[in-house]
Amino acid sequence: MKFGVNLLLWTGGFSDQDIRLFEKVRSLGYNGVELPIFSTQGITAALVRKALADTGLGCTICSVIAPGAGLVDPDPKARQRGIDFLKADIDLAYEIGAEIISGPLHSPVGHLVGRGRTQEEWRWCVDCLSEVASHAESAGVLLGVEALNRFETYFLNTMSDACRLVADVGSPALGVHYDTFHANIEERKPIEALKACGDRLYHFHCSENDRGPVGYGHIDWQGMITALREIGYDRWLVLESFLPAIKEIAAASAIWRELSPSPEDLASDTLTFLKQLTEG
Repeated sequence: MKFGVNLLLWTGGFSDQDIRLFEKVRSLGYNGVELPIFSTQGITAALVRKALADTGLGCTICSVIAPGAGLVDPDPKARQRGIDFLKADIDLAYEIGAEIISGPLHSPVGHLVGRGRTQEEWRWCVDCLSEVASHAESAGVLLGVEALNRFETYFLNTMSDACRLVADVGSPALGVHYDTFHANIEERKPIEALKACGDRLYHFHCSENDRGPVGYGHIDWQGMITALREIGYDRWLVLESFLPAIKEIAAASAIWRELSPSPEDLASDTLTFLKQLTEG
């Protein structure tokens, strides 16, 4: 397994000016960097690709669909905007050499409608993701669809539903993305939910129950690593955490207190813990 860190620890969204963070990630000992891409504007693929090559880092992308778009929106034009955005993400991932795009690739984070999803919304999502996944297949880019907790989305909350969505789409380019923070809220048995993903698991976010350094909270990390080994997962373990200094991300994730002295401390403490756990 490879260790990555999401740049949301340092920035509210990736652009060329954040390429400077690659050297920091490398110096901390990580194998790769995860780019939070909420817009493809302000990103020069050739510069990013060169910086990745210069630092020897692998690359993944996390992405979210902007408000006013979404694959489950009743407005066909909004659904098309969601499709177009994800296709642009895929094209960028191909150009910079990113292995996977993951996240809630169905609707904007925080979009709640006061009810559960409908069968019609499910059908819309399957149809849209089928088109997006076909584009990803052509580009050789993988997609990981993430289940979020009920306070951030109404559409997809559990790994069993994420696996069903992947099965309904039926593309080898599309798998599931497991996030320990969301699973800690929504799954009655998080370890069993992880095992049930099997070979459909394409991406894994390491996030403590309070979003602080991994290993400092109550998530069963030994159980998680054992489960990952049992299902033969050998892809990325990516730290995703946030600190209040990045105000737009703090507001979106309700991070108001200091979880670590600095982003570097949080990233370093997490990597030390994960390496001890996986190498032991």
